[in-house]
Amino acid sequence: MTRIEKEKRMIAQMIKLYCKKNHHNKELCNECKELLEYALKRLDHCRYGENKTFCNKCPTHCYKKDKREQMRNVMGFSGPRMILHNPLMVIKHFIQKN
Repeated sequence: MTRIEKEKRMIAQMIKLYCKKNHHNKELCNECKELLEYALKRLDHCRYGENKTFCNKCPTHCYKKDKREQMRNVMGFSGPRMILHNPLMVIKHFIQKN
């Protein structure tokens, strides 16, 4: 699995967790579905490809301002909770980034 594929998987998990806990849906609501599709598209077109870093450390802001704010909210909420929901994925994610 490539780095981009792993990043996509991580983002999908974070958005699902956010939606489930904040919008109280078992399935993604339209807003979260739209954000996920947008994030996956951005990753597909990432200029750094397999050499990308964490998005918040990236010198290039490829997200629109409103989507960047939505993603910041998702990551702020889901990031700390991911260690409880999928600890192995989180550990691998941080190891690969360093």
